[in-house]
Amino acid sequence: MTERATKLERSTRETQIFVELDIDGAGKFDVECDIQFLKHMVETLARYASFDIKMRASGDNEHHLIEDTAITLGTAFKQALGTAPVERMATVILPMDDALVMTSIDIVDRPYADIDCPDPLYHHFFRSFAMSAGITMHIMQIRGFDEHHIIEASFKTLGKALNLAVKARKTELSTKDSVKVD
Repeated sequence: MTERATKLERSTRETQIFVELDIDGAGKFDVECDIQFLKHMVETLARYASFDIKMRASGDNEHHLIEDTAITLGTAFKQALGTAPVERMATVILPMDDALVMTSIDIVDRPYADIDCPDPLYHHFFRSFAMSAGITMHIMQIRGFDEHHIIEASFKTLGKALNLAVKARKTELSTKDSVKVD
């Protein structure tokens, strides 16, 4: 595995999630998941972020599986990213048929999420991912009526924004420099 990569397992009474994440990948994925739409969305995230993701996810119900997958992916992202300086911020606007979605993120370790999403379960996914990853995330639905297209465009814009935000820099992009906690 490369320097910006990690493996993480999350097992509860409700779910069993395994994630292997390489931020400096090529967008390859190997995803097994009890929910086919969630599988498709994680594969979409991998492709658009150019992250390599191997994931195994099973659980007792949709809510628990979607939430715990987001928590595991967010935590893995935070671990894999490390502390080296990155571009940090990115905004992407992307069309998908009737949907037009904008995602704006800041990898700043001040978790916040303001999400337009027509499905409460995937709204919860994005919020759980942001909180676990420690990022600020705004997803805005500009247009759209097909829920599948809106959700998929949201995953695509998140992936592309993450791809841009994790690009290495020589110096910290902050007037505070890096924050150290003793």
